[in-house]
Amino acid sequence: MSRRHNQPMLRLTLPIALFALVACVDFPDLDDRITPAARAADYPTLQPLDPLLAQAATQQTNGAITPASVATFDNKIAALRAKAAGLRGPIVDRATRAHMPRGVAVPAAIR
Repeated sequence: MSRRHNQPMLRLTLPIALFALVACVDFPDLDDRITPAARAADYPTLQPLDPLLAQAATQQTNGAITPASVATFDNKIAALRAKAAGLRGPIVDRATRAHMPRGVAVPAAIR
């Protein structure tokens, strides 16, 4: 048999072998993870959707820019600018930078 003749057989055998290996895996029993109290608990009560939708509709501005939304964005912008200004400072303070050129003293025991 030539080498070319074996390639299709290898391409077929490898996926079958991998599938057989995966099929033999034992999956964990997830039912044992539920506590008895959770098993005995009542189902949560369903809430009517209409009041929630009405509340959401009153809070939407439909994309309109209002004085309240401008104030909210201005506050967010100011907070982000203050945070950015704090990040612009030096990463290493002066005292640490002064110690850095001296290097690290290597103990005699590990030289």
